[in-house]
Amino acid sequence: MPEIHPFFVFEVGQGIDLDAAERLLGSGSERQTFRHRGRDTTFVQFRPAPLRVVREGAPLVIGQWRTEREVDLVLYDFGAASVAYEINLDGGLAELHDANLLLRRTDELRAHARAAVESLIASLGSAVMKPHVAEFMEDYQILGIRDVPGGEDAKTFCETHRGEIAQMLRPDTADLSLDEVTAATEIRISFGLSDVTIVDWDAAFVLDPEPEDVRAVLEFANVQLIEMRWLDTQLDAALERSYQIVGRNVGWRAFVPGAHGGDLRQVAELQLESALLLERVTNSLKVFGEEYLTRIYRLAARRFQLAELDASISRKLSILESIYQKLSDRAATVRMETLEWVVIILFTVEIVLGVVRG
Repeated sequence: MPEIHPFFVFEVGQGIDLDAAERLLGSGSERQTFRHRGRDTTFVQFRPAPLRVVREGAPLVIGQWRTEREVDLVLYDFGAASVAYEINLDGGLAELHDANLLLRRTDELRAHARAAVESLIASLGSAVMKPHVAEFMEDYQILGIRDVPGGEDAKTFCETHRGEIAQMLRPDTADLSLDEVTAATEIRISFGLSDVTIVDWDAAFVLDPEPEDVRAVLEFANVQLIEMRWLDTQLDAALERSYQIVGRNVGWRAFVPGAHGGDLRQVAELQLESALLLERVTNSLKVFGEEYLTRIYRLAARRFQLAELDASISRKLSILESIYQKLSDRAATVRMETLEWVVIILFTVEIVLGVVRG
């Protein structure tokens, strides 16, 4: 039976104390972990494990389809949250395409997800550092089938229906060219004969009898994407502020030793906060070796161009470091020049006093 799992990712604060949040939420929450598939999955682990919260409410009706009553919210210690829904369908690929297209064109789920996150963050109080549900968000659709129709293997099924799958992954274009079909379906991976995962930019097709861990990995890759995009945007603003700080030091401020202290602190704080967030985001999921979920994560990271984002962020952090160093050097130069003038003035005063006394 086909199913759709739309989820939405939000930037919600500077950080979340997951232990405190778990105590506040009680039995309605649990730490998210990975199950075994084929062999030990210790090669893939969260550090610390995110906190999964299940909220139950009335189903949302979208066209002829409706969501399940349970909504999954996941909190990450670096200040992100995701909201995931489940929609089960009765038909085949055609219905999966139609439902997916309607979900992309409606804002009802987005509004509901934002309201759910805002309510949860408000209930956590001081467990969230500098809480703020930003307008900045990511949405992603995971289209799935648990069992291969017709008894054929998963790879054959996906090859036979490659055009239909590509149309679901990129539904905004009526007729896809062969090149576009190839681009949409080229990043894929299988563990056995009964599963295939195809990863695209804002949707994935998962044919898998037990897709929960695959969805968790894809969800985290999207969380990482929004955090890195958010950090990249924040660094742009930080660089702009840094340029303004440098510009303010022209004129009389350039000759006042204490005028640089506040500027140096501002740039240092911007640099430190950005570096810490990048470290926490990139190290929150540890992936090693060639285990299956590890390979899925790497494929998703490649599709989402996380390496390019990381390089951009690192370059901007280096620019911030350069600005800080220049401000520090300028402050040191001003202090030395001021000290020299003080010595000259004292020496001159001593000479004048000696002459007057004589």
